[in-house]
Amino acid sequence: MKTLMVFDFDHTVVDDNSDTWVIRCLPGQTLPDAVKNSYRKGHWTEFMGRVMNYIGEQEVSPDRVRSVMETIPLTAGMTDLLTFISEHKSTIDCIVISDANTMFIDWILHAAGLQVAVDQVFTNPAKFNELGCMEVQCYHSHDCERCPVNLCKRKVLELYLSDQSDGGVEYERIFYVGDGGNDLCPTSCLRGDDVVMPRKGYTLEKLLAKLKGQEDSASLRARVVAWSSGTEILEELKASMQS
Repeated sequence: MKTLMVFDFDHTVVDDNSDTWVIRCLPGQTLPDAVKNSYRKGHWTEFMGRVMNYIGEQEVSPDRVRSVMETIPLTAGMTDLLTFISEHKSTIDCIVISDANTMFIDWILHAAGLQVAVDQVFTNPAKFNELGCMEVQCYHSHDCERCPVNLCKRKVLELYLSDQSDGGVEYERIFYVGDGGNDLCPTSCLRGDDVVMPRKGYTLEKLLAKLKGQEDSASLRARVVAWSSGTEILEELKASMQS
């Protein structure tokens, strides 16, 4: 049976937030207050639509946006981890579930030569319109009250596992690797043999600790192993494959 690796992207695969990194492509590397102050909690994707529209209005070319995005640093050890996964595709499936967008993730993975490691990316669709502005759409709609309006990672993961099961693919173990608050919801569909890997010092680690401290912690069945570099994730993955 196969292993499934599930990755968040920002502050997990890359060591920054791709949505804020893009601002570096502006001449002054800053947004006007009118755009900055337009964010509403839970509506980040709509906010990013306004950011990318502003960048387009400043006549920043799509090639310039791409070249800036390709300079975002990967988290330490991620290159080795994703290379290992790409060399073991017969036994490891790998997906990304992210609140970034299709173009940023595609550009960054291709620039690093790591796109072969990833089987599918579930994120907000993006494209450039005829005016040269990037348009970002919400990935889906859902009724989960815990998640941002555009993306419930648990729903995405459950649908993926269901589709894989329909195709005859079952996973012996799932590793969920993330850092943020929106990575908590999908941990509730992991099983006892699965592993949730929160990045040390980030929101997900704190939320999981809080959850484990509650009497009603039945929603978390997976083992929790915190990480600070891709090397630690790789060690955990290798140990699992040998057990």
